[in-house]
Amino acid sequence: MWGLTPNQKCNYSVHSPTVVSVKLKIAAITPSLRQLFEGPLFMHAVVLGAGIMGATSAWYLLEAGHEVTVIERQPAAALETSFANGGQRSVGHVEPWASWATLPQAVLWSLREDAPLLFRLRADPAQWRWGLQFLRECSAARYQHNLQQLLHLGLYSRGAMSELQSKTGIQNHSLERGTLNIYNTPAAWARGCAAAEKISALGYPRFKTDVNAALALEPAMHASSKHWVGATYTPGDGSGDAHLFIDRLAKQCVARGARFLYNRSVQRLVASGGVLRSVVTDGESITADAVVVACGSFSTALLQPLGIRLPIYPVKGYSATVPIRNEKAVPTVSITDDAHKLVFTRLGDTFRVAGTAEFNGYDVSLNARRCQALIARAQTLFPEAAHYDQPTFWAGLRPATPSNCPLIGRTRIPNLYLNTGHGTLGWTLGAGSGKALAEIVGGATPAVDFNFLGL
Repeated sequence: MWGLTPNQKCNYSVHSPTVVSVKLKIAAITPSLRQLFEGPLFMHAVVLGAGIMGATSAWYLLEAGHEVTVIERQPAAALETSFANGGQRSVGHVEPWASWATLPQAVLWSLREDAPLLFRLRADPAQWRWGLQFLRECSAARYQHNLQQLLHLGLYSRGAMSELQSKTGIQNHSLERGTLNIYNTPAAWARGCAAAEKISALGYPRFKTDVNAALALEPAMHASSKHWVGATYTPGDGSGDAHLFIDRLAKQCVARGARFLYNRSVQRLVASGGVLRSVVTDGESITADAVVVACGSFSTALLQPLGIRLPIYPVKGYSATVPIRNEKAVPTVSITDDAHKLVFTRLGDTFRVAGTAEFNGYDVSLNARRCQALIARAQTLFPEAAHYDQPTFWAGLRPATPSNCPLIGRTRIPNLYLNTGHGTLGWTLGAGSGKALAEIVGGATPAVDFNFLGL
């Protein structure tokens, strides 16, 4: 078919449009036909973005033998959405936002400036379109489907992360002591226990836990026990510093031969003949065999000129990081406060509280009331834990889809791929998403039950 015998190797080392087209045709054929070629099909993959998704994609593409170039507009890896997130890897807490139970609470919260979820209506067609799609995802059937999808990918990612930590040896203040979700009313606890039962029924243990059992698991919760009535516990979850991990993973990628081009902004993607030909940055035009878009919320604007519309809207999250004052008063089990939609995580010698969701376009300014709400709640639950008068505040834009399910896989342009839309679950789903994406680029089907694009 291609003028090669079974004993001839396919060795592509140039990136002309003709060679790119040939490679794409080979990658698209069936595995049985690909076996006619001795050795794997190596390509030049360009990854856009060096956050969690970009760096993990780069790692696994390198593992597969591809040449990798990463383009990042910041001066180093993981300086935007991945920089100061909650640090929690919570496979057991992947319930989609879209459900009929969420809507009444969201309406009430819209009246409070410091509410956990704040939807600021704007004259923005993208926001309204996202909202309508969100409503369609609220049915019981869609909720259950999305929950299963997220849990499948979460379990796959949990295994990938364990392998990645073992192989790289990266230290990032990781704690593998599980997560506790606490509830402030009996009704809220009942809903939490029902969610735990659903997660457990799908194969990942999450247990109903009374106050005494929760305090035995995490003694630092004693000071706040009057503020909550029960909990659920997920022993398989953990925490760690996402920025530290990704920064070190990027450096290991460079040591293995990847190019990381920092301080480079992507101006446009050039496509012709149904194939993506090059990536134009403010420094050069880079020809690629495959391009992976991992730009978080900014993926949407980048792809619009190609006629690709992504159902992603930026959701601003906040965090406050404070120095630890009393080691015994700081939890080593990561805590989720259900009422306030906040997580509390120890990261080395610091204590971080993070969360909230603000739909306000691409604004990343810090709202003083929302920042102070983080500190106030941390002081209520862990009064002796940290120096709360020395906070470092941060806000980042989380790329949310209406279903909460990320967009991973091939677009209608066969050499253009997505790894974006992970919302609040980027750290939880990152390793598995990068691994799956690299497999898809290589023409394989990932061994996980998830609706990947283009498969």
